[in-house]
Amino acid sequence: MIKLFVTDIDGTLLMPGKKISEKNIAAVHEMIKAGVKFVIATGRMHCAALPIAAQLGVSVPIISYNGALIKSSAGEVLNAQYMAEEKVLALINFFEERDWHLQSYSGDVLYVPKRGEGVKFYESMLNVTAQEVGWDGLRERAKNVPKLLSVSPNAEETAVRLSAAEKFFGGQIEITRSAPRFCEFMSLGVSKASAIKILAEKFDIANEEILAIGDSDNDLQMITSVGCGVAMGNAVPAVKAACPRITDTCENDGFAKAVYDYVL
Repeated sequence: MIKLFVTDIDGTLLMPGKKISEKNIAAVHEMIKAGVKFVIATGRMHCAALPIAAQLGVSVPIISYNGALIKSSAGEVLNAQYMAEEKVLALINFFEERDWHLQSYSGDVLYVPKRGEGVKFYESMLNVTAQEVGWDGLRERAKNVPKLLSVSPNAEETAVRLSAAEKFFGGQIEITRSAPRFCEFMSLGVSKASAIKILAEKFDIANEEILAIGDSDNDLQMITSVGCGVAMGNAVPAVKAACPRITDTCENDGFAKAVYDYVL
């Protein structure tokens, strides 16, 4: 029996840039009515996930920044894991030397060295506004950083940046891809999976009673770490290959289908 249901947002609960479908909203309410705890887990900033909780009309714990922050939609901080300042500075130097975009977050504010096409794409996709502070401005804000993110021009360039970062920082920090153009960096051990474990202990819920659903590389660990992992029909090949349960696509309300198939 599923007692805790954890979902990714983009490409899972809703199509990027779209609103949550009525079918998906209804499924969430049915679940909560049945006594299932519902949690959002996203790479987004906390403030960018709040409107999603508002659309659902429920107060929920939100795992944001790929697991670095767990905070309720009412504002209660349940856990926070920030990157070591020296790792933040090393990543900033690494990306500036290569003239690759890198953005930082502190105090739930988005900071960028300069506003280019990638930043505008990110802002419009997640409905957030960046503060342009220059590379030195990023360095000045190296404390209390949950994650750093690079927006690439395309998926091929993302692969190049991930490979270069793995070579240089592998084993020192968490490195993942959350969307075709996004590579993300967190403290070692930080992931959606590690955040779920913290919440499961808090709620006294066994691992086999947890369902996690997602579509991207940064969802892989959480999907494979829980008792019931579900891949979206539009999931990346690695997620589908690792998951015995595959629901319909996001466009076809695969989220709601998973709720009725595996929970209700």
